[in-house]
Amino acid sequence: MLTDISDCEVSLSDKAALDEWNSVILGVLSHAQSTGQHLTRLLSLAPDYAMGHAIKGLSCLMLGRREMVHVARDALKETKRCLSLGGATERERLWCASLADWLHGKPSQSIARMEAAMRLNPADTISMKLSHGIRFMLGDSHGMLRSVESVISAHGTAHPLYGYALGCHAFALEENGRYDKAERVGLRGLEFASDDAWGLHAVAHVYDMTHMTEQGISLIDSNLEAWGHCNNFRFHVWWHKALLHLDQGDISTVLDLYDAKVRDEKTDDYRDFSNASSLLMRLEIEGINVGNRWAELADLAEKRTDDGCLTFADMHYMLALIGEQRPDAAARLNARVAYDARNNDEAACIMKSPGVATCEGLVAFGGANYATAFSHLRSAQTNFKAMGGSHAQRDIFERLTIEAGLRAGRLAETETLLRARTLLRGGHEDSFAASRMSQISKLRSFSAASTAAN
Repeated sequence: MLTDISDCEVSLSDKAALDEWNSVILGVLSHAQSTGQHLTRLLSLAPDYAMGHAIKGLSCLMLGRREMVHVARDALKETKRCLSLGGATERERLWCASLADWLHGKPSQSIARMEAAMRLNPADTISMKLSHGIRFMLGDSHGMLRSVESVISAHGTAHPLYGYALGCHAFALEENGRYDKAERVGLRGLEFASDDAWGLHAVAHVYDMTHMTEQGISLIDSNLEAWGHCNNFRFHVWWHKALLHLDQGDISTVLDLYDAKVRDEKTDDYRDFSNASSLLMRLEIEGINVGNRWAELADLAEKRTDDGCLTFADMHYMLALIGEQRPDAAARLNARVAYDARNNDEAACIMKSPGVATCEGLVAFGGANYATAFSHLRSAQTNFKAMGGSHAQRDIFERLTIEAGLRAGRLAETETLLRARTLLRGGHEDSFAASRMSQISKLRSFSAASTAAN
């Protein structure tokens, strides 16, 4: 029986098809633009390869778009057809079951299937990457770290995918606040996989979280090979660069990056959309006039008010609707979130908490009802993590909670949130925290002076 690049047995018998499967694995790990082409060729050469259909379906679900669920369901039908022919390996059957579980509203069970595949062969890097990716979407940073560390010893320097495994390890370390080790592991990974955009971005996260802006900008600028080849993940790397420049107060560069890089392609992929809407909202709360940039995002968000695939995506659609001041569309999205939260699957649990309170808080913020906004956002804040994404991505909701608290005059509670946010960053105070702590100090001084005058 043939084995793939991870030294896992596959049911493929055609060497050309195996080459395409290996290219799919490398493409997923490196976020390459060419991955879809390799998958198409694989399924053309081996239409009965169940694992090929499974990864197609799982990839569709990771896109977080309602219309892609139908494609994933078609892929599941193909996996069942392929499995009925016999000959599939246990790993291949687990992947097919993983797709079925997610489609049935149980992504946590989908992860469990991937973990089972990893136990069959701890050197199975692509199963590790899929578990890592689904956990990321669920905000399960502790699980990401446990998962990677359970198999990292099977990825020695001789393993052809060693660098990519280190990239996943680095990101999991960063999301768990282990910044020094994450930096070391991530940079080490790039020595073995120079095209590992995920590993590069893990180190960029470290520099963002620890207020090391120059190091972050230099890292991104000097490692084009790691992400220049990417699919739309390259927009996310540009987003990270924009965040670093924003921390430096270099607004003109941020706007240039937004126009020429972050939003160069006006896609409605929720990941591209979240880059754009969260960056504009960061600028807005700094008092920066972003011109007409909200309009195209709000147009797309209006078309997504009924989507409901991911709480994370819905909250970013809401950012655009309040940014462009479209209260009717915002009300529709808010009502739909509340309606979806009444369901019983795992997605509905996240929609219920933190989704409902976050959504209501954003609507109130957009209407300048800051006391109400703070009340809702503060109640959701302890569970923001459940909506998925990274610390850096969810930070826009942390910032809005703090901003609402400031504008509502809830200074003590806002200061507590600011200090907790800084502690999460290893005690490194970024420009946002410094400016808001300064505002709190000035407001208190003004209040004391007013009281003394009276």
